[in-house]
Amino acid sequence: MRLFVGLTPPPPARDELARALASSRERRPALRWLDPANWHVTLAFLGEVPGRALPGLRSRLGDAAAGHGPMTLAFAGAGAFPSADGARVLWTGVTGDLPRLARLAGSVRDGARAALEDAAGSATGRAGGADRRFVPHLSLARCRPGTDVRGLVEEFAPFSGASWEAASVHLMRSDAGTAASRGGRVRYESVAEWRLEARAPRGQG
Repeated sequence: MRLFVGLTPPPPARDELARALASSRERRPALRWLDPANWHVTLAFLGEVPGRALPGLRSRLGDAAAGHGPMTLAFAGAGAFPSADGARVLWTGVTGDLPRLARLAGSVRDGARAALEDAAGSATGRAGGADRRFVPHLSLARCRPGTDVRGLVEEFAPFSGASWEAASVHLMRSDAGTAASRGGRVRYESVAEWRLEARAPRGQG
């Protein structure tokens, strides 16, 4: 199964972002705009994971989440990977409690890596992308390699959404097996969820 760990924005934040994107989606229908129901902020991409690794993942990720409390985030601006004039992914950025978000991502990635290594019996079971620099973002659309989205990035740069609380972490499964029957749309399913309930140290809330 194909798994990742992420945060899901609450409906008000998702709806606000969808409204702000409506005109851009209409003008650029060739882009593969992601379904708002699937929007998430990825903390760790695990890739293909054998079923035997799930118990260890649940345990390790639960321990990782237990050390963190809820945090206030917001969506703002836009960007593209690898660049706006040769994009593969169009995204909106994340602002707010970024140091705490980065620490949470680090804990999640370390926990996932340890669980996959345990399941593999060696260091070969690594979380995909675990060594990449963490860039908090929410993917909005996928593009044909080399697509120029500079106009969209500039147009969406002033966007600043309302704050929302990230209160839980989800282990998500990407169901691409029947995507063709849904017009190429991938469905995401939450496999497990952990609340972020730890109290922040005084002065770091």
